[in-house]
Amino acid sequence: MLVTTTPFIEGRPVQEYKGAIYAQSILGANVVFDLMAAIRDFIGGHSRSYERLLAKAREDAMKNLIKEAEKVGANAVIAVDLDYNTVGPQASMLMVSVSGTAVVI
Repeated sequence: MLVTTTPFIEGRPVQEYKGAIYAQSILGANVVFDLMAAIRDFIGGHSRSYERLLAKAREDAMKNLIKEAEKVGANAVIAVDLDYNTVGPQASMLMVSVSGTAVVI
């Protein structure tokens, strides 16, 4: 499955638009993540644990987007947009939302 953030694919014209598709992934952080992030915030540096958590959420959301594209018979997704948010009590969960246009090229 070809997935791109661009609105078209050079040399591969869209034959059929299947419509907008959406997916998301929500992963909970925990006390250990929060404690390590607080320490990193105090001493400086990257929070590798949060970076890994965000990468996992992004991968999951993209996999879910591809599943949605396959459901509607698409073989590509164009104009993909990723959004990152916090949700849940005290913003303790990380959410990655992804949307795009399912197409046949």
